[in-house]
Amino acid sequence: MTIGSISALFVNAIWQIILLSAPVLLTALLVGLLISILQATTSIQEQTLTFVPKFAGILLVLMLLIGWMFSSLGQYTQKLFALISEM
Repeated sequence: MTIGSISALFVNAIWQIILLSAPVLLTALLVGLLISILQATTSIQEQTLTFVPKFAGILLVLMLLIGWMFSSLGQYTQKLFALISEM
C-alpha cells in the first residue's frame, strides 16, 4: 500500500459519509427553514415547534432511503474487505 492508495481510501470514506448523511441533513435544513419562515410570518416564537416537523421529515427520508443507504454502505464495506488481501 502506498501513501496515495491510503489517501484515496480516506477520500472515498469521506465521500461515502457525505453521500449517506446529505439527504438527512438537507431534509433537516429545509424543514427548519420552512418552519422558521412560518414562525416569522405568524410571529410565533416557540423554540420547540421545529422539533416535531424535523423529526418527522428525517424519519420519512430514512424510511424512503434506508435500503439505498445500506446497500451503498455494504458495497463500500465489501470493497474495503477486498483491499485487505492486497495489503
